[in-house]
Amino acid sequence: MAKRFWEIDCLRGIAVLLMIIYHLMYDLEYFFGYNIGLNSGRWFIFQRIIGMMFVIIVGISLTLSYNRYNRSQKGGVKDSFIRYVKRGVLIFLGGLVLSLITYTAIGKGFIVFGILHFIGLSVIISYLFLKMKIINLILGIIMIIAGIILQGFTFSFGWLLWAGLVPQGFYSVDYYPMLPWFGFVLIGIFAGNILYNKYKRQFVLKDISGNRIVSFFIFLGKKAFVIYFLHQPIVLGILYLLRALYII
Repeated sequence: MAKRFWEIDCLRGIAVLLMIIYHLMYDLEYFFGYNIGLNSGRWFIFQRIIGMMFVIIVGISLTLSYNRYNRSQKGGVKDSFIRYVKRGVLIFLGGLVLSLITYTAIGKGFIVFGILHFIGLSVIISYLFLKMKIINLILGIIMIIAGIILQGFTFSFGWLLWAGLVPQGFYSVDYYPMLPWFGFVLIGIFAGNILYNKYKRQFVLKDISGNRIVSFFIFLGKKAFVIYFLHQPIVLGILYLLRALYII
């Protein structure tokens, strides 16, 4: 079994904890009426930083899994691509499950194309870019700029919502369109191909994975997909319990 790079799991775990903190604040504002101001200022920036962390780590992880698979298997390009399709479809289906749950729970503002939809589609598309280096950096920057520009426009149709062309009056509690976010995936792929070329760490890093705090973040990073699904019901359950006890 190929080794894992503990620092990637650790960084993903940090992003998971930050996500839980942000969603705690979101629940307090959306469900309990606290005026936190998540749509502007430092909380808005905080949410964007979390998103960028997750998405860049997705890109790095894709290069690692690609190189690890190609080192250990003899199935060729076709089998490797099918593996990415299966993985992407599974994650995308997870996004559809969340779409159904949020549609049932909150109605207006439900998740149409959220982080899991985005990651699922990105995993499939990214296969075309996994061997590239500087081209990914250039394309990534172009996509980010294009996506930022598109945020200033609305359109009379919604069939390109997934790409970043937002229809008039659209609102969703979780929206990650391909533009600009796939640009960050490409930057992650670029970083992965430079920093972990041929599945070897290209820099010196002291192994502190045995540290208790680091180990905790590594655990969170390894269980990120499961935590993403389970943390909101748990957080909301705790908050409603605290409300029943007149603590909040």
